[in-house]
Amino acid sequence: MAGLFDLSGKVALVTGANTGIGQGIAIALAEAGADIAAAGRSAADETVGKVRELGRKGENFAADLSSVGAVQPLVDAVLAEFGRIDILVNNAGIIRRADAVDFTEEDWDAVMDTNLKTLFFLCQSVGRHMIARGSGKIINIASMLTFQGGIRVPSYTASKSGVGGLTKLLANEWAAKGIQVNAIAPGYIATNNTAALQGDETRNRQIMERIPAGRWGDPGDLGGAAVFLASSASDYVQGHILAVDGGWLAR
Repeated sequence: MAGLFDLSGKVALVTGANTGIGQGIAIALAEAGADIAAAGRSAADETVGKVRELGRKGENFAADLSSVGAVQPLVDAVLAEFGRIDILVNNAGIIRRADAVDFTEEDWDAVMDTNLKTLFFLCQSVGRHMIARGSGKIINIASMLTFQGGIRVPSYTASKSGVGGLTKLLANEWAAKGIQVNAIAPGYIATNNTAALQGDETRNRQIMERIPAGRWGDPGDLGGAAVFLASSASDYVQGHILAVDGGWLAR
């Protein structure tokens, strides 16, 4: 059974791997045996260092994923360095907060471009490579707001709802081609993106009262789910959105 979760010899491209959820997932995949291509606007030096300490190959790739123009150069660079991409983790994302009546077009476009548009075209580019090889694992990072509306984050909610739908569409198209496309929906995880919520005494209390586990999640809490979806253990799992939320959706 342990062999089903072994990622030895696999190459994982993880976006937004410098901190938080992306870092936690990258390290978990490396612990399971994968080599890591860490991509993003900010260098993931700490993540790459930890990957190398585990005896795996880790490399940084600079890519401003707010623009689709960064996609193909990134994929080409990773393939040139590693020769293959077995696992794609689409984690890079941003958030903008404002009441819906005040939300700007600039903030709408910035979030949708990074969280949904670039994600799709990265899936497309890596997907072509995986389809040609007849195998691959794509893990998109969704959200509780894939299922719920939230407040004061209209573009983030729209983008993460889109990630859920896109995950299912790609699974439908690529399942027969040997590609598994799934998503992880993190609950409230203590990261830079949620710092504003953690710092809001009232909102933090409301969130904590609803989480059955009684705590905010840690990026490391997502590691097991990522390894499962990246490994042979999930070969018959398609189009699934796996919530790792401390029970948030169950309440």
